[in-house]
Amino acid sequence: MIAATVAAVIGAFWLGTTPTSTQARAYRAPRTADGKPNLNGTWQALNTANWDIQDHAARQGPVTALGASFSVPPGAGVVEGNELPYRPEALAKKKENLAHWMTLDPEIKCYMPGIPRATYQPHPFQIVQTPQQVLMAYEFANASRIIYMNSTEESPISFWMGWSRGRWEGETLVVDVTGFTDQTWFDRAGNFHSDALHVVERYTATGPDHLWYEATIDDPNVFTRPWKMSMPLYRRMEKNAQPLEYICVEFAEELMYGHLRKPTSR
Repeated sequence: MIAATVAAVIGAFWLGTTPTSTQARAYRAPRTADGKPNLNGTWQALNTANWDIQDHAARQGPVTALGASFSVPPGAGVVEGNELPYRPEALAKKKENLAHWMTLDPEIKCYMPGIPRATYQPHPFQIVQTPQQVLMAYEFANASRIIYMNSTEESPISFWMGWSRGRWEGETLVVDVTGFTDQTWFDRAGNFHSDALHVVERYTATGPDHLWYEATIDDPNVFTRPWKMSMPLYRRMEKNAQPLEYICVEFAEELMYGHLRKPTSR
């Protein structure tokens, strides 16, 4: 009952702070040299979507002995309507993923996070614009991707971070992402996709230090229909804000390969 009340309050606040289309159009971002909206900067999401993209209450963390440390914080979901339209067989896999996320979640293995998860991990990312390309550099696992502007080229192979083609629609950077592997998740709650994933992202400046982010998800192998998530992104304002080096492979080696260690003789 308490969790439901908290979720309702958070949901009401979320709806009250979500910009309307009129509000979004009212702001005109500064321009780059080629006259496009200037989205350059270091940005970060401030939500709990990396734990679970749907509404969720606080729950025990993965190591009971650590008490409240590393427990899961409560949060309002970022999925519009708070519903994920899984196919029945895919929903069963999602539940299995959640039950075994400590060994199955690609994030634990330091794999690149994929799109859209890289956007709302609890780490900053940087946008660097040029007329032909937009670079997005993420802190976790030193992941990055290039958005090819006004390109019609198809993905030559599958990529962890997908194959991104961009265009401008007024104040909004629209990014069409295909060419995924099936090895990334949406969150730590086991929400997943197949290699048929197609993501359409929209980045719109709603103020000098805020972007509104939307991602429409289409994956007919896993979901019965497309669905959308949305959230604000905030500019990191501290001096010399930038993604730092987060090479986490060495942290995952014991987890992934420790059982292969050759016993030492005494």
